[in-house]
Amino acid sequence: MRYAIAGFLWLGTLVGMAQVQQAQLPPTFDARRDGGTREVLESIVIPPIPGAPFTATLATEAVKYAADGASVTSVNERRIARDQQGRVYEERWYLVPKSGNIKSTMNWIQIADPKRRTLYNCSTERQICDLLVFDPTNALSAMSPRKGSSGPLQHGDGNVTWEDLGNRIIAGIDTAGTRETTITPAGAWGNDQPLTSMSEYWHSEKLGINLLSIRSSPFFGKQTFTITELTAAEPDPQLFELPAGFKINDQRKKPQISH
Repeated sequence: MRYAIAGFLWLGTLVGMAQVQQAQLPPTFDARRDGGTREVLESIVIPPIPGAPFTATLATEAVKYAADGASVTSVNERRIARDQQGRVYEERWYLVPKSGNIKSTMNWIQIADPKRRTLYNCSTERQICDLLVFDPTNALSAMSPRKGSSGPLQHGDGNVTWEDLGNRIIAGIDTAGTRETTITPAGAWGNDQPLTSMSEYWHSEKLGINLLSIRSSPFFGKQTFTITELTAAEPDPQLFELPAGFKINDQRKKPQISH
């Protein structure tokens, strides 16, 4: 029996571009008991920019560490694409144990159109496409590589250091790398010792996306998102057609009738 992690995909703009992925809970999880956690995993951001089409596979690996030093690794691969118009296509697949007996299956298809300002969240399990208003504002900010200033954080929450990692070819595309390291002092989050979190980004100016992202933190372990099988050309137009036979559930707010 599958126990999909709760926390249905964030709807609205956040769902469309925040790259939420779902995981499978281990067989020992029982939702009727006290305790435990439920979570979502955010992946790379794909801004809906025109003139930079591509098709690729996005590989995700999420590692969690136990107090005794053991680790648990979950993985998946999913297809992503953007066409010449800036429309974005994404598949969502369940995260499954690495080298395990559980096969990943697709549970969502998402199609965002910045011109029509529409976002379709299509459940492959329910065969329903929820139609939402798409606001590309937040996603467009991902066009530029992440870069900040080194120094203390506000309210005494620690210090952050930014490093320039130079350039690197990934999937045949030139990328520029940056690393953000944050030190959280003891006591800031109930921690008895300083905590170190790191985020590394390899950004393609040509495509406006990160081709490799690595994040590590004592709060969630280590997450790696890698673009593979990249083709910087116009994708198959069929990807942006709604799945045949799916019901459309229009959740956009209807305008009020004026008197």
